[in-house]
Amino acid sequence: MQMLQEAICEKGTVLPNGVLKVNSFLNHQIDTGLMIEIGKEFASRFSEYKIDKVITIESSGIAPSFFAAHSLDVPLVFARKKKSLTLKDNVYTSEVFSFTKQESSEITVAKEFIKENERVLIIDDFLANGQAAQGLINVVKQAGAIVAGIGIVIEKSFQPGRKLLEDKGYHVESLARIDSLSDGKITFLQEDAGITI
Repeated sequence: MQMLQEAICEKGTVLPNGVLKVNSFLNHQIDTGLMIEIGKEFASRFSEYKIDKVITIESSGIAPSFFAAHSLDVPLVFARKKKSLTLKDNVYTSEVFSFTKQESSEITVAKEFIKENERVLIIDDFLANGQAAQGLINVVKQAGAIVAGIGIVIEKSFQPGRKLLEDKGYHVESLARIDSLSDGKITFLQEDAGITI
């Protein structure tokens, strides 16, 4: 997705240890125009998948997931990372390790919001090692629902997340696939007709 690649190149910052900082448009300040287009792109890519619901993890996944769910005309559910007095019984939980934060957290979703046999689209801001996606897959499976697909805004293709998910039979669509962040340069996979900066 050219518009997203351009935002990554113009506004993204490469940090040590393979971390890409995109907090000026995706996961702190939100470029709403870009999010609308991201939502439309996800809806287009998954239009034939008969999606009943979109699920993500708070908080960085909410913006792209909201616009995707809106474009698909289905509800959005987000898994909570923090405990709540109103969310302690009748819940699905899963453990998720964050590559960026280097910490684990327990995600929680109320059972009432995911029903058996619903076709669920998982969306997240980043795919690195696949831990967030696996945590959401676990929640969907606990509900007896079906993972219809996985949508990723930015994939770090040099990390094993995509392979891990595809080896388990999941369909993954990533809007920007980064081949390398070496030497502070952002290089996209050739198949994405990418640009290097």
